[in-house]
Amino acid sequence: MAQRPSYLGEYAFNWETFDVVCSGKSSLDATNYLTDFYDKGQVTNFLYGYGFDITDPVESAELFGIFQEALVFIKRYFLIEGNPDGLDLKVPNYLYSITNVSDLFLAATGRTHFKIKTEEALWAGVILKVMHTILHTDKDLRYRYFSTIQQQIFDRFYKFIHRDRENRLFLKNDHGTSIPLYDFQTKAKKTRDSIIIKLLHKQENVAEELFDRIGVRIITYNKLDALRVIKFLHKNYVIMINNIKPSRSQNTLVDLPKLRLKMFSLYKESIRSGLPEDDFYQKLNSLIEDCHYYKSPHANVHSSDEYHAIHFTGRQLIKYRNPFMSSFNEVRKQALRDKENPLSQSLLNLDTSPISRDVRFFYPFEVQLTDYESHIKNTQGEASHQEYKRSQLRSAMKRIFRPIMDLNNLKFD
Repeated sequence: MAQRPSYLGEYAFNWETFDVVCSGKSSLDATNYLTDFYDKGQVTNFLYGYGFDITDPVESAELFGIFQEALVFIKRYFLIEGNPDGLDLKVPNYLYSITNVSDLFLAATGRTHFKIKTEEALWAGVILKVMHTILHTDKDLRYRYFSTIQQQIFDRFYKFIHRDRENRLFLKNDHGTSIPLYDFQTKAKKTRDSIIIKLLHKQENVAEELFDRIGVRIITYNKLDALRVIKFLHKNYVIMINNIKPSRSQNTLVDLPKLRLKMFSLYKESIRSGLPEDDFYQKLNSLIEDCHYYKSPHANVHSSDEYHAIHFTGRQLIKYRNPFMSSFNEVRKQALRDKENPLSQSLLNLDTSPISRDVRFFYPFEVQLTDYESHIKNTQGEASHQEYKRSQLRSAMKRIFRPIMDLNNLKFD
């Protein structure tokens, strides 16, 4: 028998790695977390490249805590013991015996010194993917500024939100433009668990790519006013068109190309016959109603065909002033009055240049526009938010458990 050439190992490619690097595949869809581990030394090097020094007891304990949390998360959302719609599976007992995260990595590629079954190795891979997602959720640096971000973004909208004496709601500026609103809603802070679930079904599995942590929903009485709101927000610099993320824009409310063709004749009629504004408004409103989508041409697989709205994502430059520096400067002033004190001298000699006084960064926010009739339909039946969330959870469940489901011939409709 011919001897295997020693150089072949240099040309043994991990094709899933190429799929991620070159073809847009997500690491969540890889079978073994993309790396073969033969010993704990390789695991240590992998984690160091990832950003963790597992030889540091503090960082090692942090990773083990994330491992324990991933187990709890899986049981709560993906298995029937925590979710009636979950999978009828049990976490293998072997995984409860792990006391070092290195053993989890070795188990995922079947290299552990314990004899484990194929399914147990697949379970280790599932847990690693959930751990990865939890880490990306927790390590978003901008999260610490969330209250400041929320205030600065919402304040731009609140500036133009008014109520009259009859408690009717309007979007209004000082130049006479006034658009009646049925409702104006701000999105509450997304829970940590919902962020993890969303990341588990997204192609880009990083927290920085979540664009709907902050959002507003504006509900008008008709579709015409929904379009007028967009113009209002643009003209009053609430949204900056230059900072819109194009790939996030979605319209299932009004067929704009169709409307654009039909509006020209209405413009000509208004000029020719001198239509009063009220008449023009009514005619245009009727025209827009004829240009609505009967079936949503949506790109989001979790949305119902009955869901009708305009979505877009803007980005705002957030300005954060570090409160520590103002407090420190007050203490510094007191130290200047007592320079002879050794403690004052140490304080005055402190180098504060590495401490940021001001932090500026762009942060995304989502705007949803719809009319009252569409809003009622959106919140009922298949188009409801609860159904949308359930679809997301099922998608994440099927995605990360697919190898185990295939192994056990489990069907999940």
